[in-house]
Order: sequence, then structure tokens, then C-alpha cells
Amino acid sequence: MASRFENLRPGVFVLALAISIFIWFVAQGTSSVIQSFDVEVELVGVEDGLVVTDQSSDEVNVRLRGSRAALRNLDTDQLKYRIDAGGGKPGVAVYDVDVDTIDHPTGTQFVGYSPSRLQVRFEKRGRKAVAVRAEYEGEPAPGFHVAGVDIEPQKVWLEGARSQVMRLNEVVTESIDIAGLAADARKEVRLVLGAGTVWAEDNAPVQVTVRIEADPVPEPVLDLEDADLEDPSLPAEDGAAEEQT
Repeated sequence: MASRFENLRPGVFVLALAISIFIWFVAQGTSSVIQSFDVEVELVGVEDGLVVTDQSSDEVNVRLRGSRAALRNLDTDQLKYRIDAGGGKPGVAVYDVDVDTIDHPTGTQFVGYSPSRLQVRFEKRGRKAVAVRAEYEGEPAPGFHVAGVDIEPQKVWLEGARSQVMRLNEVVTESIDIAGLAADARKEVRLVLGAGTVWAEDNAPVQVTVRIEADPVPEPVLDLEDADLEDPSLPAEDGAAEEQT
């Protein structure tokens, strides 16, 4: 039996194949899909006298439905869910999530999100000047010791959540390694402030000099027997006194 394709020209076959592939891509581009991703939460308009000390979630997980073509160029890393925190007061505030305020491509729609509410804790802002203490680790080279530590500035102004700022009396620096040193160590270091609810007004690094000096040379120990023979102020022995008599 003769093949049904024996009279088909090669060019027509290639064209038919190209059309089929094109139709497949169009179908893939227009088919509806659901994409799930996390959107970063951003608080705007926080009152100057307040600090955010806690937040129930830093992200909102959303599910967006649309065509593959519409979702293909969606840059989820650039999306933000902004909450207007203006008018906040010390304590806990609850905000209902409205995902429709998130920018999304035309022809797409949100079909789900979590959580539905966000809780934010506000606290009054505090300010205080505290001492700076330099941290160092290790031991100098043999025959040397730490003679002292110079810090500039010796005090810094801190800001942040009032309950945390007011209980601080000092802050420490990043540790400086002095192991095996036989000369002064001079470095610029950052303050170690821990959680982000306390920060330094001036973010400039702290200048620290750990002074390294040689150990003092011990004075020679004088032998007591030799001292008795050489010291003319000591009384003469009994035998010598009798001869002089």
C-alpha cells in the first residue's frame, strides 16, 4: 500500500510542523496557572517617637492566577506589601491584609494569601549616651603584655526601644585579635549591638588601640653571702676582732 505521505512535498511538511509547534506555544502561553510566592512586608509612616519591636510576620504568602505569558516576566523580588503605620501608638496594632494593593500584571488575580492579619508591636523611642568597651582576644608574644586600651570615642549615643536603651550602661566592640603581637594593635571596629531595636546615632567605626609593651626586666638577685663579705658596714667576725686586739 502506497504511503499517504509519498506525494507530500518536504516544504509543506516543514510548514505543517512549524504551525503545530506555534499552536502548542500559544496554548501554553494562554493556559491559566497559579503561582505562589512570598511578598516582603514594609511598614511606612511609623511615627518618629516610636520603634517597631516585634512583627507577627515579615512576609505575606500569596497565590496569583494568570496565563503563563502574563506571569513569565513577573519579578517577585521587587514586590512589596506596604502597611501605612501612621498614627500608631505604643502597644500592639492589628492590620488586615489587602493583597489587591500589591502590584500585579494585568489579566492576573489573587486567589489566596496568608496570613490574613498582621500584628505589629510599637514602643516609645529612647536615647542614651553609654561607654564603649573594647574587646580583644589572644595573648601577646612571649615577653610582652597589654599595657592599656585607648578608645575613640569613649562614649556613643544610642537610640531605639526605650526599655532596651535605658538598661544599657556600655556597649562592646568587635573583638580584636592580639595573639602573638609584639607591638600596638590599632584598628577600626564596629559596635556589637545585637538586635535591630537598638542602634548608634553615629554609625562611624570606633578607633581602638591596644597598647603592647615589653615585660619589665627583673633586677638581678644579690647573693647574701657575697654581700656580707663585701659590705664594710657589717661587724667583723670574732676571729678577726681578737687578732686586732
